[in-house]
Amino acid sequence: MADSRQESAPTPPPEAHRQLAHDSVRLAVVIGALGVVFGDIGTSPIYTLQTVFNPSDPHPVPVSTQNVYGVVSLVFWSVMVIVTVTYVLLAMRADNDGEGGIMALITLVRRWSSQRGRRTAVVLAGLGIFGASLFFGDSMITPAISVLSAVEGLKVVEPSLDDAVVPITAVIIVVLFLVQRRGTAAVGRVFGPVMIAWFTAIGACGAVGIADHPDILKALSPTYALGFLFGHFGTAFFALAAVVLAVTGAEALYADMGHFGRRSITRGWLFLVFPACVLSYLGQGALILDDPANISSPFFLLVPDWGRWPMILLATAATVIASQAVITGAYSVASQAAQLGYLPRLRIAHTSESTVGQIYVPWINWLLMVSVLTLVFAFRSSAALAFAFGMAVTGTITITTLLFFYVARAKWGTPKWLIGIGASVLLFVDLLFVAANMTKLVHGAWLPLLIGLTAFTVMTTWQRGRELVTAERAREEGPLPEFIDGLRSGELPAQRVPGTAVFLNRGKDTAPLAMRANVEHNHVRHEQVVILSIETEPVPRVPADRRLAVDGLGYADDGIVHVTATYGYMETPDVPATLAMLDPAETEGPLRLDQASYFLSKIELRRGQAPTMAPWRKRLFIATSYITADAAEYFGLPRERTVIMGSHIEV
Repeated sequence: MADSRQESAPTPPPEAHRQLAHDSVRLAVVIGALGVVFGDIGTSPIYTLQTVFNPSDPHPVPVSTQNVYGVVSLVFWSVMVIVTVTYVLLAMRADNDGEGGIMALITLVRRWSSQRGRRTAVVLAGLGIFGASLFFGDSMITPAISVLSAVEGLKVVEPSLDDAVVPITAVIIVVLFLVQRRGTAAVGRVFGPVMIAWFTAIGACGAVGIADHPDILKALSPTYALGFLFGHFGTAFFALAAVVLAVTGAEALYADMGHFGRRSITRGWLFLVFPACVLSYLGQGALILDDPANISSPFFLLVPDWGRWPMILLATAATVIASQAVITGAYSVASQAAQLGYLPRLRIAHTSESTVGQIYVPWINWLLMVSVLTLVFAFRSSAALAFAFGMAVTGTITITTLLFFYVARAKWGTPKWLIGIGASVLLFVDLLFVAANMTKLVHGAWLPLLIGLTAFTVMTTWQRGRELVTAERAREEGPLPEFIDGLRSGELPAQRVPGTAVFLNRGKDTAPLAMRANVEHNHVRHEQVVILSIETEPVPRVPADRRLAVDGLGYADDGIVHVTATYGYMETPDVPATLAMLDPAETEGPLRLDQASYFLSKIELRRGQAPTMAPWRKRLFIATSYITADAAEYFGLPRERTVIMGSHIEV
């Protein structure tokens, strides 16, 4: 009889199970990153080479064998230097507690400025805010140019559909913004497979094109890029304004690092996205060498006739995903800017219970929708928008490079000679792209600069106005210790009434305006009083053990305590849930939170005569204050037990 032990396979050890599960999770994260992170840069092959050789360009690049080799080589090495080296190998190592992006670099600069030159840090932080402002321009242009470029594929299949391109694009964009409130959790799991299909398809089409003209592989040599750039500088310099389109979306790799991790993004880029894009660029170059007339739409003409309709549908899906990624990126930047004091408090809805970073900001959503539709109807083609696109991208990349090298020196102590070599090479490349895009200033490059300057002005004005209001409010509130002493001594007579009152205040140095008004005008105070201050640290999230700090304010029997609740800039405060974490021993007895009253001080801003800011900036600051989210909703306060007491301050 056969040995029964031979009838069943041996059971894998627990370590094997754990390794398999770990590999599955890691693969799932990489697939998720493919669906969110690489949408923008992964759709760049649709329009990059077409824009470089666009005959209607004010500085056209003549189609010749030498120029095709030079342009394709420039595209390859630009992607290699800017995306692979600057972002993947360098910038993504500078994270702020796991979070990336230019806002994370700003917080690192601020954090390490005490050990370096303060003035330099302030200037760099200002540059960082301008870079974040340019990102808002990118968020408006990306959906317009991406969806337009995909829908323009209809003209290749059926030229009579030319007039339908803009209306179809507008409908797709409207639907895209209307579904934002539902969040990306429901559709996020299909994004990855769609983008895998996309990269597989464009890589395969590129490989077919290379097979027909294998000599195009010589463009991978840097000698062609350098020979074209320095041997034909007049032509190559202007071509750079379109070549930069190949690196659009590089900031997304860095900004979304907190959601997927550096390793997942790096693997997705190196093993799928980068090879697929390179194959597509090489294949398009081969197609143009075969017939210069193919410059009209080299991406779609590279696809066999039978596959063009499916490719148009796949391209549209990919560009919608690219737009989705940059829209949610705008939400994140706006949210972080508000937490750091550069924008007013905005209403934010979390659209996923499992993913903290999935948020919806209504005000930003509708602003973007109107802006994107305006761009679509104003420019009407991806080629026209391409002139505007590069300026936003090159500006953000240059500022990111500059901030990274400051952080590398200040945080890690990288030797100055190494900083000098690295910064000189990378900034030379970045500034060359900036200079090339400046030549397109009158042809559309002014648009992202205008958007960036507008957003920068709004953010810096809000920061300055907020400082002025805080100082004036502190003067009107008066010192909190003196107020507490006055209550205890009877100098401020107030009858104690049953119940718990929570007064939201900016700190524990001054008395809350609402509490002072309650005592001075109503002559009452609650039996239990919590003065609550919300602080935001320049980190994404604060652990639970560092969330709360309680101060008895000098007396252990008066029922008045001060509580500081600390959050990260990626978190939304929930006051009732936070107060429930308090230990009754620290609050002079248990708080009756189910019946507590919450008091807010509402400030009405008025334009004063003091020369604190230019008159137009005062008007801008007051106008910006009107978009401030309702404080009760923002802090999660129960409306039926929230009391708002008003005051006015001049700026």
